[in-house]
Amino acid sequence: MVKKFTKTPIVKKRTTLSAFMEGLTRQFNDVTIRVFHFNPIMVNTLVLYDTTGEAIIVDPGNCQSYEDAQLQEYVANNRLTVKSIVNTHPHIDHIAGNPWCVETWPDARLLMHEAGQSIYKMAHAYAVAFGLSVEAMPAATSFLKEGDVCSFGHQQLQVLYTPGHCDGSITLYDPANGYLICGDLLFEESVGRSDLPTGNGNLLVEMVQTKIFPLPDETIIFPGHGLTTTIQHEKKYNPFIH
Repeated sequence: MVKKFTKTPIVKKRTTLSAFMEGLTRQFNDVTIRVFHFNPIMVNTLVLYDTTGEAIIVDPGNCQSYEDAQLQEYVANNRLTVKSIVNTHPHIDHIAGNPWCVETWPDARLLMHEAGQSIYKMAHAYAVAFGLSVEAMPAATSFLKEGDVCSFGHQQLQVLYTPGHCDGSITLYDPANGYLICGDLLFEESVGRSDLPTGNGNLLVEMVQTKIFPLPDETIIFPGHGLTTTIQHEKKYNPFIH
């Protein structure tokens, strides 16, 4: 029987406002990760950069002018050169900012997995369903696949193909600095829903068990929504993964 996860349990851990704000910027050796919470669905949009000033933007969820301004101001204030715009998966809350980002940084590559194209090309219809308004989606510059490396500055992120939430879902893993970015595959004490088109609950669990949990326990997880967590914490407390 196929498992279907349709909602995320309420987060059990308590946090303070200062801890939450501190979590918006994380430092890993010479890599800085800044987290923005964009659009009504509160997607985690990440800007990653190192001491070279080269950067990538992961899951641009910005769909309002004030969100565009926040992202542009941060890039400008830190004198960053955006090398790539990366989508962990093609759901509208994670790609809403693609048109604006591609227009704003025309030299940046737009990267995603090819298996998500059927959903990506229906972005406008999905936007209406979620109460969002977006422009036509730009075509990918190139497609990422399992085993590829997504680079910026001196950094190299390994690409893992991790479907289950939907086709075309990828995880970016930085073994040198000990963090990963998994989109809506895995959350703090929860997992992504699998009742949307191309979702598969059994496959999702398999991806977590075979590709995420074998990584070092101390690896920091940046999910597509909510707070960061660790592999060790999810092994111990995530009720969906056994």
